[in-house]
Formats: sequence, structure tokens, C-alpha cells
Amino acid sequence: MSSGIITKTWPFLAIILAHSIWGVNFIVAKLTLQEIPPMSLAFLRFAIASILLSPFIFTTEEKIKIDKKDLPQLFGIGLLMVTLNIALFYAGLERTTISSASVLTLTVPVASVVAGWWILKEKIYMVNLAGIALGVLGALVILGTPLLSLDPKPSSEALLGNLLIVLASLAWVAGAIISKEMHKKYSTLTITAVIFLIGVITFLIPAIIEYLQNPAWVTQVTTLGILGLVFIALASSVSAYFLFEWGLNKVGVVTADLFQYLEPMIAGFLGVLVLREELKIPLVFGTILIGIGAYLSTLIKTSHKHHKAHRH
Repeated sequence: MSSGIITKTWPFLAIILAHSIWGVNFIVAKLTLQEIPPMSLAFLRFAIASILLSPFIFTTEEKIKIDKKDLPQLFGIGLLMVTLNIALFYAGLERTTISSASVLTLTVPVASVVAGWWILKEKIYMVNLAGIALGVLGALVILGTPLLSLDPKPSSEALLGNLLIVLASLAWVAGAIISKEMHKKYSTLTITAVIFLIGVITFLIPAIIEYLQNPAWVTQVTTLGILGLVFIALASSVSAYFLFEWGLNKVGVVTADLFQYLEPMIAGFLGVLVLREELKIPLVFGTILIGIGAYLSTLIKTSHKHHKAHRH
């Protein structure tokens, strides 16, 4: 009896661990960006992650063969879901708080339902519309929170950071919408490997430019920066991805999606504990609105529940 309970518990633990890693990733990325320039961090992250994924690609039983006519679409997916998403996310994270950034990423399921309704003509229900309205209202509340600051410079930076986080989420959603057809032809692992490789290619030139502008940054990276890079590449990009996919296959998308709210909780807690970030009332109010909105907007719409993979 106990053995059966433990067996059923493992998938839930895997999903919880994956979301916990993604929650911790916010503060790790924030701290690592203090030592490694954003484009260089992105390049190194996906270069290391691609190397780590290689054994799984070459040992899979599935014969991987990419149709040449699909390459432009796959490149577009990688450009949106990796290059633009991560570039905007890192730029935003440098300017805003971890609490705001983590909560604003919950707008992804809300935006994906809107995109599916508008672009793919998917059916939508009144409860979903209510969720969308609450999600948008919550996002507006959090976006405007920096305006309450008495110091105009930090508030304008935080406002810009919040906007960049939202744009990063929208870029991810756009890529996810385009990738729907590709998921019918290729496995998630194959698409992941391809868009990671696209990330390596597209971040290479910006990373070189950063190095030419400031070659000294390489010698100034501490052990903390190296550990941060390893965590982002190994834990967030690869390990959490496999944990989530395995748990998802065992418990289903509806159950797995309930744990996504762990991310902003963990990220917000660490932001307050480590970086002494202040939890303002509008932020808490906006968080509640977005959380309820994300849940209601995806209710009865299982096609928009598997939106994880490795957004950040």
C-alpha cells in the first residue's frame, strides 16, 4: 500500500520541484546579471543547455529528422520563445523587482487564451472572459505600482522593467501559438533542442559585442556568478524541463498546472528575504487578481495549460 502511495507521489514531487527551481531562477538570474552581461549570460546558458541536451537527442528512440520547409517556422519560434523572450526578460529583470517580474509572467496563460481566441478562433467561455479581465486588471495594477514611488528615477526604471517583462511574456505566447503546428510533427524534446540551438546562434553576436565593449567582465566573475550560470543552464533549462515533462505525463495538464502559482510565491519570498524587496499593497492586490485571472482564463481550456517548458 505504502509503495503505491509513494509511486503516485513522485510525479507531484517532480512538478513541485520543477516549479520551485523556476521560482528560485528569478533571484539567481537577478544576482547573476550583476556579474555577467545579459546577452553573454543568455548565450552561455543556451550553449551549455544545448550540450547537456545532446545525449538525450542522440540516444532517443525517435529518429529526428527536420523537414527543410519547416526551418523558417522553427527559426521564428526560436526567435520569439528564446531570443526575444529571454533578451526582454533579462532586460526587465535588471530594472524591476523579482516579485513584480514573477507575478507578471503569470499573464502568459491569460495572453495565450486571448491569442487562441483571436488568432486560432478557439472557443471561449464567459468564465474565461472574466479571467482575462481580472488578469489584465491585475497586470495594470502591478505595472503602475512603481509610479507610487516618490523618487522618479527608480520608478521609471521599474516601470520600464515591468513593461519589458510583459513584452517578454507576449513574445513567448506568440512563439507558442506558432509552434502548435510543429508540435504535431515533432516531439517537445526535438523542438526544445532546435530553439535552444537558435538561441545559441542569435545570442552569439550580441555576446561578442558585449565582450568587445567590456572584456574585463570575464575576469571579474566570482564563484557566485559561475554557480548562478550553472544553475540557470543545468537546473532551470534542463533538469526542471525533464522533471516537469515527466510529471506532466503522469498526472495530466489540468493537475500539473495548479502548481504554477508556486513560482511567484517562492520568487517573491526570496526577493523579500535576500534582496529586502518591499511588498507594497498594490503589488499584493495585483498578484491576487492575476492569480485568479490565470486560473479562470484557462478553466475548461486544457490546450492552454501546458505552457511551461523553459520560459525563463
